[in-house]
Amino acid sequence: MRSALVPVLLLCAALTTVGVGVFTLLERNREEQTRQFAVERQAQLDEATRGVAETLEDVAEDLRFAGELMSQPGTVAEHRRELRALLEAVGQYKVIIVYDARGQEWLRMVDRRMGKQVARAPVLAQMTDAARRALARPPGDVTTSPPVEDGGSDGLRVMATAMPLDGSGRPGGAVAVLVDTTSFFMPLRIVTSDPDARLLLLGAYGQPTSASDVTLVDWFRRMELEGSLVPGFRELIARMREGERGAFPLRAGEAERLGLGRSEAIAVFTPIRVRGGSHWSAATLVSTATLRSHQQALIWRLLAAALLVALFLVTFAVYVVLAQRRAAALRESRQHAEQLAHLHDKTQKILDHIPSGVLALTAEGHISAVNQVLRARMPADAIHAPLESAFPQAPGPVVARLRALVAAAASESRAHSVLGETLVLFGEEGRFNLHAVPLEARHPEVQTLLVVEDLSNVRALETQLLRAEKLATVGVLAAGIAHEIGTPLGVVRGRAEYVLGKLGREHPQGPGIAVIIEQIDRVSRTLRQLLDFSRLQPTAVRPVPLDAILRDVHELLRVEVERRQVRFQVEVPASLPPLAADADQLQQVLVNLALNACHACEAGGQVTLSAAAPEGPGAEPWGLVSLAIRDDGCGIPREHLNQVFDPFFTTKKRGQGTGLGLTMVAHVVRNHGGRLELESEEGRGTCVTVLWPSAKPGTEERYVG
Repeated sequence: MRSALVPVLLLCAALTTVGVGVFTLLERNREEQTRQFAVERQAQLDEATRGVAETLEDVAEDLRFAGELMSQPGTVAEHRRELRALLEAVGQYKVIIVYDARGQEWLRMVDRRMGKQVARAPVLAQMTDAARRALARPPGDVTTSPPVEDGGSDGLRVMATAMPLDGSGRPGGAVAVLVDTTSFFMPLRIVTSDPDARLLLLGAYGQPTSASDVTLVDWFRRMELEGSLVPGFRELIARMREGERGAFPLRAGEAERLGLGRSEAIAVFTPIRVRGGSHWSAATLVSTATLRSHQQALIWRLLAAALLVALFLVTFAVYVVLAQRRAAALRESRQHAEQLAHLHDKTQKILDHIPSGVLALTAEGHISAVNQVLRARMPADAIHAPLESAFPQAPGPVVARLRALVAAAASESRAHSVLGETLVLFGEEGRFNLHAVPLEARHPEVQTLLVVEDLSNVRALETQLLRAEKLATVGVLAAGIAHEIGTPLGVVRGRAEYVLGKLGREHPQGPGIAVIIEQIDRVSRTLRQLLDFSRLQPTAVRPVPLDAILRDVHELLRVEVERRQVRFQVEVPASLPPLAADADQLQQVLVNLALNACHACEAGGQVTLSAAAPEGPGAEPWGLVSLAIRDDGCGIPREHLNQVFDPFFTTKKRGQGTGLGLTMVAHVVRNHGGRLELESEEGRGTCVTVLWPSAKPGTEERYVG
């Protein structure tokens, strides 16, 4: 009997040992899962607060920028226009007020959509208080107010900063803005969208905002009297006010009082820094009920399995052990196979849909796989072929460089890149980023990845965007130019008319003074055209004989040509038809192009202005007359060919060119239905060809666009 009990006792001891081991393992696993749960929640909160901090930093940057604008000289109307642009650009800004160095209101802008209900006495008082506190702090530091009492929303707050220091070393004033911060904290609401999570958001003054959970706000108010019931919550508030970051657990009883259910909770908190030293603080309190339910389910499953194993151990111990091991091995193998198949399919889909080309190379340098982007641009038989087969149209030096890049990445076991290079990979020149990424050497079929990023479209879009931005600034500059230049020109013209009236047109100096008046009128017309550059404006077009225009151009440039010692030659056939043009604008185009050609030549250089009639039968009434301005000067560098007609682009020294001449030329030619062609070789010279419509019967109008 005793001998029969020995195996039973040994089996019970073994089962007890196994149970203790399983319990210990589960306990450790529970702690690890809790820790990992806290880490994941901390990462989510950090990511959300990072977005909030960036938004608050944008407000601080806008305040700093507004302060710098207001500190610049200018009229009240100009400053008001600048503030109006800022107010309309950012929908969260409701009121912007500029204060002088004594804290007195100087300029106020109110959002039209809000109306006067925002700019009430309590709101203005809080804005004034924030501005005066900002004057006591260094420029750039942001002073934040408590929630605005009369704003109708807990999200309205005042943010202010001091302007740059004036000559006396004191701030020249302050800028305050009433901001609706409600949308700023939307990322935090997304983090706490889980029903087991609660959000607590403390403002810059340590008080909860309306974004916080109602139950947590209620306990915050009761904390002075009943704080002993929620010691963890009280510690959380203290650490949030100190600007700390971290996480710690809350007991089940305290979690239940805080509305998180009868389970332990994790409190995760992090600060949101504001420029100048102040901070907000956000915390998420998350119940571990779901985590605990998973753990309990796992425990019950393990207990059931243990009882089943014990039953089978008593009867069929060896058989059950072998069967369990075999089944576990089969399950694991199947899971691994499914995971590998899923990962392979997912990886292939990701590679096929990314915009960059990806090419996989074997240890021998042969192509083992490509994604969809490269597959559409390379030969179909390039798979399993050497690297150069993927780029049959690339020159030998380019292929050699690709091989060197791949070899360097494989030998040094780190990624190598070539950024923004101009290469010929697919038959035409383009800009590319190339990345050679080494993989694990134990997989010879995919040892290195070559990533090809085609930047041609990106560069083109960047160029178009930059050109559009420059064109947008022309309208702003035109008003200032018209005022600053037009007024002195009017004075000069009046004096010239006075002198001409005194001397008479028969006086030897009379023709010269008449030329002065005529050219002042032409400059005035040019200023008006520049002022209307960005608006739709009608232009009168009439038949204009080219020979008269060219005589005027030759006379206007005579002094400049002699001063630069350049030969200026005009070659125009007598049978040239009249052009459909505005005479002043056509003259402006030719003068600008010829003057640029003279400036590009050294002493002794040659500038030729030639014209040719439309070719082909019946082409004369509707064809394009070719006007060519050719020089043998320094030429234009290749990298600048696409920029010469951009606004404000110039290669001249500072103060010698505005960069608007060729922009106006392109604008005028395009407005008249013509086009420009540019050929240049550095060191050999430049030829600009203007294709201008010949005159048609009658008079027409074209629109500047």
